[in-house]
Amino acid sequence: MATWNSRGLRGSTLEELINNTNELYRNKGLALVQKIPTPITPVKVDNEKGLISQAYFEKDSTVDYIGIVQSVPICFDAKECATDTFNMRNIHEHQIEFMHDFEKQGGISFIIIMFSARNEYYYLRFSELKDYLERIKSGHPKNFKYEELDKNFFIKAEGGALVHYLKGVQSDLKLR
Repeated sequence: MATWNSRGLRGSTLEELINNTNELYRNKGLALVQKIPTPITPVKVDNEKGLISQAYFEKDSTVDYIGIVQSVPICFDAKECATDTFNMRNIHEHQIEFMHDFEKQGGISFIIIMFSARNEYYYLRFSELKDYLERIKSGHPKNFKYEELDKNFFIKAEGGALVHYLKGVQSDLKLR
């Protein structure tokens, strides 16, 4: 059974930036996107400080965010990467299955990757993710490199949005 500890805070910087961006989108009437909490059961609790120091995950989570953008349903996950090589093991099978099923229902699924050493963000389309998964099946290592990524899907801060992923959604829609 998976347990939560201090490693459970990985990605919190990216998620905070996305949460701020989502609030801006909501205030401007552009999108309504919510963070999906991961259900946990506390094991060790410091009642004096009100902190959970250890817990276990009740079930596999789906993705980090679900919402709607101008009548288009979206779901996505947020991942951080400290190097120029993204390990595909960071994306779990149950997340891929959820994103696949979401796409079959007419939604758009993607992953936002923060390359923290570069302070750059990338919109990984679900179709691109599937391509990387297919090449793993043919013996390729379970990763992809920064240099391989489509330059058109890097995310820039714009109009007060720190991680302005709506441009990626717009470009993604054009390719469908």
